[in-house]
Amino acid sequence: MIHELLSLVLAVASLTAPSAAPAYQVLVFSKTAGFRHDSIPAGIQAIRELGAANNFTVTATEDGGAFTGANLAGYKAVVFLNTTGDVLNDTQQAAFQSYVDSGGGYLGVHAAADTEYGWPYYEKLAGAWFKGHPAIQQASVRTENRAHPATAHLGPAWTRTDEWYNYRTNPRPSVRVLQSLDESSYSGGDMGDHPITWCHPQGQGHAFYTGLGHTIESYADPAFRDELLGGIRYAAGVAKADCRPEAGYTTLYNGSTSGWSQAGPGSFANADATLSSQGGMGLLWYSAKELGSYSLKLDWKLTGDSNSGVFVGFPASSDPQSAIDNGYEVQIDATDTPDRTTGAIYGFKAADQAARDAALNPPGEWNTYELLVEGERLQVFLNGIKINDFTNTDPRRSLRQGHVGIQNHSASDQVAFRNIRIKELTGGGTVTVEGESYTSGSGVQVATHTPASGGKTLGYVDNGDWAGYSQVGTAGATRFSARISSGGAGGTIQVRSGSATGTLLGSVAVPSTGGWETFQNVSTTLTGSAAGPLFLVFTGGSGSLFDIDTLALESSATPTF
Repeated sequence: MIHELLSLVLAVASLTAPSAAPAYQVLVFSKTAGFRHDSIPAGIQAIRELGAANNFTVTATEDGGAFTGANLAGYKAVVFLNTTGDVLNDTQQAAFQSYVDSGGGYLGVHAAADTEYGWPYYEKLAGAWFKGHPAIQQASVRTENRAHPATAHLGPAWTRTDEWYNYRTNPRPSVRVLQSLDESSYSGGDMGDHPITWCHPQGQGHAFYTGLGHTIESYADPAFRDELLGGIRYAAGVAKADCRPEAGYTTLYNGSTSGWSQAGPGSFANADATLSSQGGMGLLWYSAKELGSYSLKLDWKLTGDSNSGVFVGFPASSDPQSAIDNGYEVQIDATDTPDRTTGAIYGFKAADQAARDAALNPPGEWNTYELLVEGERLQVFLNGIKINDFTNTDPRRSLRQGHVGIQNHSASDQVAFRNIRIKELTGGGTVTVEGESYTSGSGVQVATHTPASGGKTLGYVDNGDWAGYSQVGTAGATRFSARISSGGAGGTIQVRSGSATGTLLGSVAVPSTGGWETFQNVSTTLTGSAAGPLFLVFTGGSGSLFDIDTLALESSATPTF
């Protein structure tokens, strides 16, 4: 018992360790072969001051000779501060590309987009090349992502004066846009959709660019200095963020709680497009619509060792206990047993703790979840990294249809949420279930076999028997597969929709495997079209034909909007 308690204490300590990162080095590169910004000295000084206050050391250079593999290896990130023109030769370019793709960081400021026009990799790294700009003037900057460490401190809109670049191409399809310009707020914008700050993974490294930073005054602005700091921390891999491109999502919450209902005690305060938990234990759930296959994204932040979670796949109810009993909770909690900490499917499956810990920002900082639900499969991504992969096999629960919600656990548990958005999928992904999880049937029984998943199979299958799976829909189904065993003669599985005599989608032969505990996979392409629940009909000779351990139905996935 003492050893177990010590292990738990050590695990808790590792999750609540101070957030300060080890000291690291940042290289600031400001070489110009074209226009030279008079704000470069102010920018270098600002980054030096940020480093002194935040545990990183700055080396400033205008020497392309610094771009060697050996030298770059000493830096967590390289800042291109208002560089212009052709500033690196071919050898230096190759060294820098290898550095970033192998895990280094790039941060481009303003005229970094007016750099290296002859190097296609650099356009991809920076995100877009400079096209032109109007006169310096005031504009409204929209904050599209308020979870990234560079922009979490900003409100939904920020009015400031700078030189506003237009770009040759719109980078949005290949980056995560953090800020964009409201072109109606100034003169000279020509892009329509006008990203101005963005980030993206690059190989194993991180890339960040902001079009802000032309003026000397920018580098004395606390809000812009915080943006630079967040960008440096992200590029250096010290702060985590989901910088994958994002498109096709519909807002469920970004300031308005229309369509949401509170179940149980407590509530969420709604201010500054942020939901902050109060009291509990209750659940704020999206009552406007049940959801099937979807990608749900939301930003969250804990205060200290607090407790919350995101519920999925539960029926409509004014009782928050219904979500616990009938749905699944993706946990948010810094300290608990592995199956009850951040990223766990609460009480069912722990997160990959190594992946989770590498992706997690500590309490007090924002994180982003993506919960990808496809049929009965639930995948959890934390700041863009997959940390859990769970498949429901409980016939009493189903992820195929249900509501989503966020928990207010208690008065002492403080959690905030921002920017809850959804992308619905139709008939998407692969649904995998246990053979013995049938919800109706004729002739079949559950059999026990140690090598089987969960130690059990669908067994005692004779000619003419069938099994129905109400939790598995056949809409869009393209392929069926099963893990089977047979100590008999084998037979055939007919895949049907709606009933045991419904539309035939396809059939697959099941061979004898030489024993009831010797398993192999069989599969077939499905060509029929239907939308009802899955039914399997079994045919063959006399006696027991085969057992089914697990079965999977693959279907096409397309966004509904």
